[in-house]
Amino acid sequence: MSDDLRQKIEDAIAEPKNLGEMQNADAVGTAGSADCGDMLRMWIKFREEDGKKVIDRATFQTFGCETAIAVASLATQLIQGKTPEEAMAMDGQALSAELGPLPPMRIHCAQLVEGALRQALGGAALTPAKISAPAAAPANAPTLMDSFSPAKDGAQKTVRVILKPKTEQ
Repeated sequence: MSDDLRQKIEDAIAEPKNLGEMQNADAVGTAGSADCGDMLRMWIKFREEDGKKVIDRATFQTFGCETAIAVASLATQLIQGKTPEEAMAMDGQALSAELGPLPPMRIHCAQLVEGALRQALGGAALTPAKISAPAAAPANAPTLMDSFSPAKDGAQKTVRVILKPKTEQ
């Protein structure tokens, strides 16, 4: 990893932006990487602007490495003010561009953030621009830690994990 990239990551994680759960989020997405065991959850809140639905705020929580934290912190700032369609058009490379090119062994960190964003926006991009109080708002969405906890009623629990091909190091 270059010294420049390392410094940018250190700067981004020194004071990560938009870290933590969001109450009354309009959308929640979770992604995980089998390559390294990282998991990331992203919460998104929308607002209406000039008759369009745009991302007002995004937050994240992660069990991940420094690069995943840095990319998520930058991405939550980058998507603010974008429509769901504009945000969905961004890939991991675009979400991590401010850091500069990631080494092959760190590309999965940006893909993790992209996966959580895409899962959160999957249905949101298809809903009308008019925003109303969500009928089944994910305000009580389980925390990232809850994803690892056994089901309370003893039922089998399914956790969605996005697998990415292992990159050569």
